[in-house]
Amino acid sequence: MKVAVISDIHSNLHALKEVLKDVDARGIQEIFCAGDLVGYGAFPNEVVEEMRTRNATCIYGNHDLAVVRINPVGMNPNAAAAVNWTSKNISAQAADYLKSLKSHAHLMIGETAVGLYHGSPRDDDEYLYEGDAVPELLEMAQCQVLVTGHTHVPYIKVTSRGMLVNPGSVGQPRDFDPRASYFIFDVKEMSFISRRLAYDFKGASQAIIEAGLPAFLGTRLAEGI
Repeated sequence: MKVAVISDIHSNLHALKEVLKDVDARGIQEIFCAGDLVGYGAFPNEVVEEMRTRNATCIYGNHDLAVVRINPVGMNPNAAAAVNWTSKNISAQAADYLKSLKSHAHLMIGETAVGLYHGSPRDDDEYLYEGDAVPELLEMAQCQVLVTGHTHVPYIKVTSRGMLVNPGSVGQPRDFDPRASYFIFDVKEMSFISRRLAYDFKGASQAIIEAGLPAFLGTRLAEGI
């Protein structure tokens, strides 16, 4: 069995469609999403609809939560502007879907326990980079595989107690590579494969600017920052 592991789509429909095309071409049916479906980009309703109709296993991220609460307190000005824009432009159906999401998920895939968090088991808003991904977090989450998001920087860390991974960002990578990032989890082999996919980031950027969102949120896509 194989599972597509994604995170931080951030309303970037252009990037998501390329990822889903790749997922479908590989015959993968199951999708795990570690949060932040919306925020930053111009297509919140379309992104939510893709996840909803595919019955993806999703949790909420900090941007999803801020949108449904209409509360961008603590965010930088660009992120706050995107939250406010999204809150005004999101459909009732999409908002209800985001409201239905949980902060984390514990899943059994065969005999493998998987923990799905946006930040970390310690804190929903923690930025858990590879150097901070310690085996003790597997015990805290009571899992063999811990999947997190939030940082937009991918890594795969194998320890004697299990694996800690971050698939990076579908819609706004921040590792200086503008290509959409996601992982394929091969459950039988207990391994992750990193996938990087080129997409029309110019189209995504133009849509952000035309929607009246901060221009920086569009121009940054070309730089992977």
